[in-house]
Amino acid sequence: MIPLADPTVSLEALRAWVREKTILAALESFHLQLGNVFRINLPGFKPVMVVGPEAARFVLVDEKDQLLWRCEGDPVTSLLRQGVLVIDGEPHDSIRGVMNPALHRKMIQTYVTSFWRRTDEITSGWSAQKQVDMLVEMRKIALLILVDTLYGVDFRGELAALWAPIMKSIQYISPGLWMLWRGVPRPGYQRKLRALDGYLYEMIRRRRENITETDDLLGMLVVNPNLSEGMIRDQLLTMLIAGHDTSTALLSWVLYLLGKHPSVLKKAREEVDMVLGDGVPQWEQLSQLVYLGYVIDETLRMYPPIHLGSRIAAADLVFQGYNIPKGTRVLYSIYLTHHMEAYWPEPHVFCPERFAEQRPIPYTYLPFGGGQRNCIGSYFAQIESRIILARILQQFDLKLLPQNVHPHMGATLEPCPGVRMAVTPRSV
Repeated sequence: MIPLADPTVSLEALRAWVREKTILAALESFHLQLGNVFRINLPGFKPVMVVGPEAARFVLVDEKDQLLWRCEGDPVTSLLRQGVLVIDGEPHDSIRGVMNPALHRKMIQTYVTSFWRRTDEITSGWSAQKQVDMLVEMRKIALLILVDTLYGVDFRGELAALWAPIMKSIQYISPGLWMLWRGVPRPGYQRKLRALDGYLYEMIRRRRENITETDDLLGMLVVNPNLSEGMIRDQLLTMLIAGHDTSTALLSWVLYLLGKHPSVLKKAREEVDMVLGDGVPQWEQLSQLVYLGYVIDETLRMYPPIHLGSRIAAADLVFQGYNIPKGTRVLYSIYLTHHMEAYWPEPHVFCPERFAEQRPIPYTYLPFGGGQRNCIGSYFAQIESRIILARILQQFDLKLLPQNVHPHMGATLEPCPGVRMAVTPRSV
């Protein structure tokens, strides 16, 4: 039988949750006491949690065809409908094949200017503010970049008007009461979600009327004769929400950790100065930002934006001797795997140098998932984050302001209540 927490184990997990102000602490407590396979026992929500490299391989490779991404009734499925993130089998492979070229390395090279220019458009207002919330600012940058590069649209004019609908869509798919009470009334969402739909359908209409660009994602979708407007909308919304929210979380966590570790910040800034000087980032320079890459890698280990994967067993399965009946929700925890001391010495210590010393053991490091369905935007995110962070370090001195920050399990794992920093323009 799959291990289940008794009252003593549950009480210890609850204490950890209260002490650390994050449910991740409770999951770490369960993992420590119950092992790499355990069941979460809540009213209406009883998934099996699996942890570790063997579990990741089981989910991502060995039984990938029997563990489905789509769960009817989940808000993310209701919102994204037939989006690439929530469909399986041939329909997934087909639409991903249409989308892949827009996220290929060759295309991403052409996005470099947008990455730093859109960053500058937001950071140009920092001098007057003195203090900013990096969680908000990184979201602005990520949204401008995504809509510009993948849809060929300048989003600055719509950013303020669509901010609330975008935040509402993220809230809609985040963990909440719906996990325990399927079908719980959720008033207050539909008007905002319709506004976002209206924007996307109008974007599709305009591109259809004036097809001048077909090598960005929107163009590739619009010229495909097999895709309805609804199917195109589903992919645009999937990329808009999932694409920008993961980048927002990653960038915010990096800046938080740099602020918490001034010596790391100093070393990363010195590298940026040496490589970039006072020029804008160029594609050819990015491979020289080695230490900044380690900082990003270590941040993704400590606070992976997508901290778990959720699947539905399509058949009776067995993992490490435990029976998993058909229909069971299976969660594989990227966060817990990234914090296993057997693979990551002092896992709660921020140490970018660990990535200089050795390559991670397979399936112990999964910030972008793994297997055939690894994150479609993983390379985009890695290049984007390096350029945005380099540009910020190049232009500003940063100081983390006093605050109690903890990981919040929303649609992504983000720093709560935010990352407030003092920003001062540098004189290079």
